[in-house]
Amino acid sequence: MSASDSSTLLDVVAIDGPAGAGKSTIAKAVAFRLGWAHLDTGSMYRAVTLWFLDQDVALGDARAIDEALGRIHLRCGGSGRVWLDDAEVTEHLRAARVEALVSEVAAIPSVRRSMRDLQRAQAEHGPLVVEGRDMTSVVFPDARWKFYVDASARERARRRRGDIELQRGSDADLPSLDDVQRDLEERDRLDSTRADSPLRRVDAATYLDTTGVGIDEAVAWIVDLVEEDLTRDPEEGTE
Repeated sequence: MSASDSSTLLDVVAIDGPAGAGKSTIAKAVAFRLGWAHLDTGSMYRAVTLWFLDQDVALGDARAIDEALGRIHLRCGGSGRVWLDDAEVTEHLRAARVEALVSEVAAIPSVRRSMRDLQRAQAEHGPLVVEGRDMTSVVFPDARWKFYVDASARERARRRRGDIELQRGSDADLPSLDDVQRDLEERDRLDSTRADSPLRRVDAATYLDTTGVGIDEAVAWIVDLVEEDLTRDPEEGTE
């Protein structure tokens, strides 16, 4: 890509993909390797879901949703931590009650508009690595680097169950692998069929299947690609 072609692109590594594909882990590691900021947009939608639950917001009440969005004070830290008002809520974002509702909340157009503005604002502060469901298609269509990270449903279920075990402890009553896979496949269906900003792979996104691939290998591949581009055009990644 020539310098003239790239002049209007944003210094953003945008990563999309379904739940459990490894995109959050990859994005965080890529940001660390590059020394760039990292934004986990999934955590933002989880935080809104947690807020709605705590505020008893009826998801069928558009006015109540708009009022709740007007009151929310959401802040994301570069380390993946999230605050609602002055309280850190990071450890509560993967609670079962949040997991059960986050896709429904994330499909609400007013919620997506509100989060979209916050997400785009992050890129104004410098180079950014961001991951989610609509980063390459809607939020950052002008990102310089676009990736779609995927894995088989079974592999994603194994990873998600491992996350649940890590959070709850090995002695906890854990869901079966089949149950986790069914939940993920239902979330895939909801995310890919919603009217506003559905999950999809854009033509410009490089496809990366992480089934059987080590996270370190995937991270190194992305970092090498970005650094190669930066070497060709040192003006990139410095604003």
